Amino acid sequence: MQWKVNQSSVKGTLIVPSSKSHTIRALLIATLAQGESILEECLLEGDGRSALDAAKGLGAECALSGSTLTVAGTGGKLDHGSEALFLGNSGTGTRLFASAAALGARPRQFDGDHSLRTRPMKPLLKALQDLGASFTIEQNDQDIPFSIQGPVVGGTTRVSGVTSQFLSSLLLSLPLAPKDTIIHVEDLHERPYVEITLWWLDKMGISYRVSDDFATFFIEGGQSYQPIRERIPGDFSSATFGAVVAALTGGPVTLENIDFSDPQGDKEVFSALERMGVTVKRKHHSAVVSCDNQLQGATIDLNTMPDALPALSVLGCHALGETRIVNVKQARIKETDRIAVMSGELSKMGAAIEELEDGLIIKKSSLVGTQVNGHDDHRVVMALALAGLISSGETIIDTAESASVTYPGFVESFSQLGAAITINDK
Repeated sequence: MQWKVNQSSVKGTLIVPSSKSHTIRALLIATLAQGESILEECLLEGDGRSALDAAKGLGAECALSGSTLTVAGTGGKLDHGSEALFLGNSGTGTRLFASAAALGARPRQFDGDHSLRTRPMKPLLKALQDLGASFTIEQNDQDIPFSIQGPVVGGTTRVSGVTSQFLSSLLLSLPLAPKDTIIHVEDLHERPYVEITLWWLDKMGISYRVSDDFATFFIEGGQSYQPIRERIPGDFSSATFGAVVAALTGGPVTLENIDFSDPQGDKEVFSALERMGVTVKRKHHSAVVSCDNQLQGATIDLNTMPDALPALSVLGCHALGETRIVNVKQARIKETDRIAVMSGELSKMGAAIEELEDGLIIKKSSLVGTQVNGHDDHRVVMALALAGLISSGETIIDTAESASVTYPGFVESFSQLGAAITINDK
């Protein structure tokens, strides 16, 4: 699928879709719980759909009625379900459900699409091995597909923090191990995503302790999850695109279905926008974003919110002076190497942009529409659409169907704001 995008201004109201991060964590907890959980407004497209398939693969019984998902959990008995789990493009789902699979004695194979096969898993698998699991990796040059077999029993382990998903995976599943566990974390990135995980553990009454620097975690073994009834919060990573398009074209855009008390790290995008000259009026469950000023370049540390890199790299093209996106090396191990991809694709459009090892340097540029490649990465596709809205001429974006991973209604929602985006299925 292609999107065709032309220069246009936007204003109006966006209903932000539900959070992928919260959806996958809620699905995993419901899978491990004893009894029936009710989840409202899950994001069940793309990665959410893959997580739902993984829940079924581990033996949970799931039924969807309208926007309500009912999950009959396994009670931690994980030797039923499927031997092979296919997670599509979902790195989060693969990592979080791998530890859950290691609670059972049945071997499970995890696999996914081409992009998923490029992403690291071995640090998590080695951590689970320390705790009693065994694993095999099928190819020497990639970590996926792999097979894992438990049961994990607890103990002491170390895990890399190059992606916070390794740690979150352990934290969510190890309360069900029979013995206590101590986790030592090395070089943790994306701390707010760990805080989302701890938010869920607190909600579920799970007993754990954590050092002030998030370098050491103690998890009490022999615990269990009770069924949950929860409405999934809106996604600040998706809200970033609405906020940035308002900054690029003036707005105003009202973003609804976001909760500023939520631990999601990407809510700090709004503070970054304010530093660049954008006006943000926050309410508890919404924000109004507008920009009547010339944007000013800034240095933005994205270590805690790496998913904002694609959209903010476009914003940098529209800001006076120099915008530096820094301390976000982990953006290179997402669905794509987002640092290299955004540099390459925006360069095609005339951007003055330079790669750093851990980010980008962007100077104010006049963008020109052309054909660009979304690299099957939902956030890259949507960011390039934003670039098309401020470019002269027409922008054609390939692999646009991948936007459905986190924002299935992107074209419809942005078109209602006035964005000139059309779909070409050919």
